[in-house]
Amino acid sequence: MNIDKELKKIVKGKVLKNERLELYNTYRIKGIIDYVVSVESINELVELLSFLKQNNIKHKVIGNGSNIIFANSSYHGVLIKLTEIKNIKITDTKIVVGAGYNLVKLAMETSRLGLSGLEFATGIPGTIGGAVYMNAGAYKTDMGYIVSEIKVLTPSLEIETLYNCDLDFHYRTSFLQKNPGYICLEATIVLKKGNKDIIKDLIEERKKRRIMTQPLEYPSAGSVFRNPDNDYAGRLIEEIDYKGKNIGGAYVSEKHANFIINKDNATGKDIISLIEDIKSKVKNKYNVELKVEQEIVE
Repeated sequence: MNIDKELKKIVKGKVLKNERLELYNTYRIKGIIDYVVSVESINELVELLSFLKQNNIKHKVIGNGSNIIFANSSYHGVLIKLTEIKNIKITDTKIVVGAGYNLVKLAMETSRLGLSGLEFATGIPGTIGGAVYMNAGAYKTDMGYIVSEIKVLTPSLEIETLYNCDLDFHYRTSFLQKNPGYICLEATIVLKKGNKDIIKDLIEERKKRRIMTQPLEYPSAGSVFRNPDNDYAGRLIEEIDYKGKNIGGAYVSEKHANFIINKDNATGKDIISLIEDIKSKVKNKYNVELKVEQEIVE
């Protein structure tokens, strides 16, 4: 079977072969992906997934690749990008937005309209679908507070609506994480009217704080571990004296201990080994089981 030919029959968007892995993950892990496919509609996605499943072809759906670790230097399968599914409709305080829409872009656009509730997301470089999947958040708030419902594709390739009460939003987790066969296609977000100047000042203040406290000059995927109850993962990692600790090209940031950075051509295995090392040391010293926020892709 000529996979190239079959993929191009199904998809109007880009079908790229032997793509550079570092273009599809914010850690900038290097390697090769067999195929990267950008779907432009839900119908295309359904047809593509049907073909891949019928032919038992390995595949993974991603947005911006901002919260994933590729474990190997090659991904032998089809990476499906949803970033072209970016429809948007804003009605008063309600936003209906496609899963591929950029989260930071939406947060900035709504803030300029005087809509409050997405300020926390101005520093989270993902897509709407990824943010819902992870229940992305910061500053003691998250997507679970503002998402009223989502449209999903089920494992049987049917389109369904799931409401906030169905989504089991908790700290950095959701129904979608526990049921990975479901794919977020679209989200309805409800914000509140606010003061544009106050919203702008808050965003600027947090931007300055991020620059001061986060290693934005190096490739990373943000916070590695969820904060344990009534504590901070970064504090625990500092206490085991792991700031600056490295395995291969992966380093614990000197600026923020809950960031692992790609400082010197890190591989996925370097990053994963450093994560496991940190978990083991923290467990031994504090009897705390750190939970990883990021998703490992084999």
